[in-house]
Amino acid sequence: MKVLVVGKGGREHALVWKLAQSPQVGKLYAAPGNPGIAQLAECVDIRVDTSITQPEKLRAEILRLRDFALAQHIDLTVVGPDDPLAAGIVDCFREKGLKIFGPTQAAARLESSKAFAKELMASIGVPTATHRTFTHSAEAAAYVRAQGAPIVVKASGLAAGKGAVVARTEEEALEALAQIMDQRIFGSSGAEVVIEEYMEGEEVSLFALCDGEHYQLLAPAQDHKAIGEGDTGPNTGGMGAYTPTPAMTPGLVAQAEERIIRPVLAEMRKRDCPFEGVLYCGLMLTAQGPKVVEFNARFGDPETQVLLPLIKTDLAEVFLAACDHRLDQVRIEMSPQAAVCVALASAGYPGPVKNGFEITGLESLDGKEELLVFHAGTALSQGKLVTAGGRVLNITALADDLPGAVARAYEGVGRVRFEGAYCRRDIAHRALKPKK
Repeated sequence: MKVLVVGKGGREHALVWKLAQSPQVGKLYAAPGNPGIAQLAECVDIRVDTSITQPEKLRAEILRLRDFALAQHIDLTVVGPDDPLAAGIVDCFREKGLKIFGPTQAAARLESSKAFAKELMASIGVPTATHRTFTHSAEAAAYVRAQGAPIVVKASGLAAGKGAVVARTEEEALEALAQIMDQRIFGSSGAEVVIEEYMEGEEVSLFALCDGEHYQLLAPAQDHKAIGEGDTGPNTGGMGAYTPTPAMTPGLVAQAEERIIRPVLAEMRKRDCPFEGVLYCGLMLTAQGPKVVEFNARFGDPETQVLLPLIKTDLAEVFLAACDHRLDQVRIEMSPQAAVCVALASAGYPGPVKNGFEITGLESLDGKEELLVFHAGTALSQGKLVTAGGRVLNITALADDLPGAVARAYEGVGRVRFEGAYCRRDIAHRALKPKK
């Protein structure tokens, strides 16, 4: 079987790494891939992500990728990032009879339009934060002043995981509105904003692999969005993740299924846009139970880097079952081990960064049992591996328990060097803090 993975980051490297273990997969391609992915798959220089800002250009590249898939007789395509999903890559591939794992453009609105997701949740009573949607900054600012702080301001569209601002003061909220709606730091994604009440609790990630009607859950995970230790500073795409997450008990998982996942999948079918692919449920564990912070329409990054290494089941078979609407016939088996991922980032991230610094030390990790390296933002320059992004590498470790996985991950981090390298030193701190 020939498989194509769309994307270039750590999430896609993890997907390629896992799919390469399938006895069904004979040939792997990645578009565009990265130097780490190139060790496992043939990389194709076609980009359908945030590097392309013009919608018409993105559409043209999606068509080019579809033509490649047709020419190479690709049996299965797996989409990593959100941008091509929002742009309709699944619809485009299916028009030509190509099998592709991911939601249609209409279904991907659960992520690409926070306003759509909020309206849907409100219509069927899914628990989420009280909210209002605005298209005029003056009205949004007046609402912030009336509500006070803390309060959450979100760009309604896609913003690479950085479009949500938890404002502790009114001034912070108003500044966020000015940047998102007036200065358009996220482009057209900021034409509409959602303003939400601030929710107290721990945030966790729950992933449901869906075929439109049936779903299979992966183990809950918890990521670390803020750049600074102790969850301080601006949001990033994710500075690390871990599983298991003690806060997300089996009882809370059952509540999330009953009150969130099943009703949302049923409503999407009712609206004639059944959800197929990965439904990422970002949940806040409040005193009233799990509430939705946001939905994503794809695998999370870096949660994927801790979840996939724990899956014992053939991932290619799971994706094929989803595409064929028979997920109810598959059981995903997961290892009971713990997994921790630490993101190594460039200095200045999530703001502007300098690239091109040589990366050394990775060879010292070769052959290390239960220690994995996923490339997120790397490139080759004159035969050397160099930095090429905000998040550069994901160091993932497995162990029998969480403290062991944390120690092993940071041991790996300590062996890698590049100028300006930064990581959070408190990944999994919520799970490891002393119980009161």
